[in-house]
Amino acid sequence: MRTVAIIGRPNVGKSTLFNRLVGQKLALVDDRPGVTRDRREGEAELGHLSFRIIDTAGLEEAEPGSLSDRMRRQTEAAIDEADLVLFLVDARAGILPADETFAELVRRSGKPVVLLANKAEGRGGMAGAYDAFSLGLGDPVPLSAEHGEGMGDLLEAIEPFLETGEDEDDEDRAGKPLRVAIVGRPNAGKSTLVNRMIGAERLLTGPEAGITRDTISVDWRWRDHPIRLFDTAGLRKRARVEDKLEKLSVADALRAIRFAEVVVVLLDATIPFEKQDLSIVDLIESEGRAIVIGLNKWDLVADRPGLLKELRADAERLLPQVRGAPVVPLSGLAGEGIDRLMGSVVQAAEVWSRRVPTAKLNDWLAAALSAHPPPAVSGRRIKIRYMTQVKARPPHFALFGNQLDALPRAYTRYLVNGLRETFELPGVPIRLSLRSGKNPFEGKKKTWD
Repeated sequence: MRTVAIIGRPNVGKSTLFNRLVGQKLALVDDRPGVTRDRREGEAELGHLSFRIIDTAGLEEAEPGSLSDRMRRQTEAAIDEADLVLFLVDARAGILPADETFAELVRRSGKPVVLLANKAEGRGGMAGAYDAFSLGLGDPVPLSAEHGEGMGDLLEAIEPFLETGEDEDDEDRAGKPLRVAIVGRPNAGKSTLVNRMIGAERLLTGPEAGITRDTISVDWRWRDHPIRLFDTAGLRKRARVEDKLEKLSVADALRAIRFAEVVVVLLDATIPFEKQDLSIVDLIESEGRAIVIGLNKWDLVADRPGLLKELRADAERLLPQVRGAPVVPLSGLAGEGIDRLMGSVVQAAEVWSRRVPTAKLNDWLAAALSAHPPPAVSGRRIKIRYMTQVKARPPHFALFGNQLDALPRAYTRYLVNGLRETFELPGVPIRLSLRSGKNPFEGKKKTWD
């Protein structure tokens, strides 16, 4: 089993992340720095990965022989033992000198490193996460260990280092399974669809709503594409979920969404776009997954001319946050439309992983600014300097300039819609972070010679 060590200065959330990964509160957590002293080990699971995790004391510069020095030596031993180092920083506090010192220590170890920007929930945290680029340890993965946000991104970051591939050749590794979750309201036909896809009665089905409780994963192959399907419990309105078992089932379904790459939202074509359907799409968009909308039970409404065109227009109107998401008619019971659905799923995964060259981005940005300049604030025009893509899966762009905090939401929507249309990014969430430069003369009085 591979070993992962969590490293960082005191009070950045190492023990909170450790507890999150082992699934129980094994490590003491407190707001005071230095609570963890000894190395603590546990068996961690994240998605389909299992590994040994080591929680370490916060790294501090200390006098030789002191308690802090002995704690530091324990941490250095954990780095030596690890196959992968998770270097944790506090996105809200920003990068401190201690982070830079210990980043150099980790870099000198020669071990693979994944940089994590913890406490990145909310706009303030996300802005601070990008300061971590200055450490030179690669792209930071923003997450919140306390709230469980960003665990899907963490899985993607560590997966290449932890999958052993002992019984796979290089060709098989290049074709690792695409993770696809099937979600929707109860009785939308999710289990029936999965059974028809794999050609076996693998999952229990019936007319009763709520038969599926656990999230079940099934490996399958579609046209030489390895696929891992996740059938999930039906998601009802939160106010209606009272039974403890149903709450656990819903939590399991939400976990499947976080670890999926593409999520198929299965709608009942006889009653599509109910309020709960829209809430489910909102949830998936907030998790940053690619979305495909499946109109199941299409055989019951196929005789209504113009219905598909009408429903696609409804999707554009009701779901602007994932504009262009494929809307695919199908029948899980009859086995119709599955190839169309899977073609859309594979294409959505490609769009979700797409990267746009910085030169092309800035050529587009110059044209967009020329066509529609940003408004002035207090008589001073907002200055946008450049844009870059900081990550994919989903596409995430950073915009740099002055006074960007004052940029109206309508203008950021204009930019996001332009990115989606120009670079062909339909149906995937697009993230846009605003980075304003600091004025070095702010707060200083003018002096005249």
